[in-house]
Amino acid sequence: MTRKISFLDRAFWITESQDNPKHVACLQLLELPGSADGQYLDRLVDELRGFDQPTSPFNTVVNSFWRFPLSLKLADSLDMQYHVQCHQIEDVRDKSQLNQFVARLHEPCLDRDKPLWQYHLIKSRQGNQFAIYVKIHHMYGDGAALLRWFQAGYLESPQAHGFSPVWAVPKPFRDKPRGKWFHSLFSQLWHFTLTVVDLCWILFRLLVKLLRINSHYMPVPFSGTKTVLTGQVRRGRVVATTDLDFKRVQALAKRMRASANEILLCCFDIGVHRFLHDYGHSFKRALYTNMPINLRKPGEHSSGNKIAIVPVRLAHGEMDPYLRLRQIIENHRIVKNAAKRSEPGAFSYYTILIQSVALVFELLHISDWFRPIANILISNVPGPQQTRYLKDARLLAAYPISTITPGGGVNITLLTYDQTANIGLVCCNTHIDSLEKMAGYFNDAFDMLEKCADDPSLTIADIGERVDEDIKSVVDDDPPQDHDTPVQQSH
Repeated sequence: MTRKISFLDRAFWITESQDNPKHVACLQLLELPGSADGQYLDRLVDELRGFDQPTSPFNTVVNSFWRFPLSLKLADSLDMQYHVQCHQIEDVRDKSQLNQFVARLHEPCLDRDKPLWQYHLIKSRQGNQFAIYVKIHHMYGDGAALLRWFQAGYLESPQAHGFSPVWAVPKPFRDKPRGKWFHSLFSQLWHFTLTVVDLCWILFRLLVKLLRINSHYMPVPFSGTKTVLTGQVRRGRVVATTDLDFKRVQALAKRMRASANEILLCCFDIGVHRFLHDYGHSFKRALYTNMPINLRKPGEHSSGNKIAIVPVRLAHGEMDPYLRLRQIIENHRIVKNAAKRSEPGAFSYYTILIQSVALVFELLHISDWFRPIANILISNVPGPQQTRYLKDARLLAAYPISTITPGGGVNITLLTYDQTANIGLVCCNTHIDSLEKMAGYFNDAFDMLEKCADDPSLTIADIGERVDEDIKSVVDDDPPQDHDTPVQQSH
């Protein structure tokens, strides 16, 4: 038995390297049940390893020819000692200690000769909490697919018995029903034609914007600014986590006539600016974010990857948080409207096109010579609204930790769980050793944005912005490894 994979699925396999693995992960914090004894977690590990008959795709390996992936095929056997591992640290409630440990787990690639997932249970010598770090290759699915599997492995109420982990839940996704081959072929050719036409239109509109004939369109690729977070992706990761009350985010979005995503974009924009200003950066133009777009139709439950990633310009030149939010709303909706008017596949091919260029730069180790596609990748995944349980252990939080796009930058992923926004951050540790301050700046930015609705006099402290005309060149004027201003170590 084999399962077909899409071109985008294959791209995650082909572009993977030891410096830039293509797995995604989730760090989960759980609370031990009141009846738990000292052997509870040891028994849980043994029980998890006993589920050695996974369902698809967790029982599949890549069928490849000269490193080119052809399909997914059933694995001959599973090494559950590899797939389910147990670790121990002093205290999982110590965020800094836990994040450093998870960063080391997140760095190496998954074993390509085995099914592409791992489940790391992290015990704590202190307290009544433990953590689980789940690691799965991106070619198995995108955020929407992985979230469905995540939810399938958790219960709505505590149960000591009758539990199945996510990899053993029967059919975590639905197979696409088969139709008549002639109708299917005609439909595919028609959609392919529309996709190519729309892709050409996207490229034409970008060319018109590049020539400054009509600037009202989504950003030109490779318009990002070089910072300590961007450039050639190398081994080594730093991870940070933080939380926001999502009810407050939704309430503020309603007051500001914005979406929750736009509120979060504004907070992340301010937080990243403050963090980079600590490193001596001065900005003559706006930063850019990569925004994932889910290309599935309503109700579609397919596996694999059906996403596009397009850049969105953030705010620049305003110290009033409200005015920065209005800039982001306008820029965000320009891209959303462009996506709505095109065939979904056109944006998927556009993503592959610009990411392929960035990948060539990465493979040639010349990413430092070029501007990145964007400075940040921000994605928002809606999760369960009520408390969930792993057997009888209560899930406290779930922080997504993603991969890094070619050209670097910080990847910020948010999962809403139980009315809380659990935020995971990850980037290379080439020039920095922590993202903890950035995580704190996000919370500060949200508090300020919330207060400025009633107090228009509130302004952001200097974040190093200088108003100047945007530069449209793909090649940076600066020499390689040189940033906008000399990097200064923050204190």
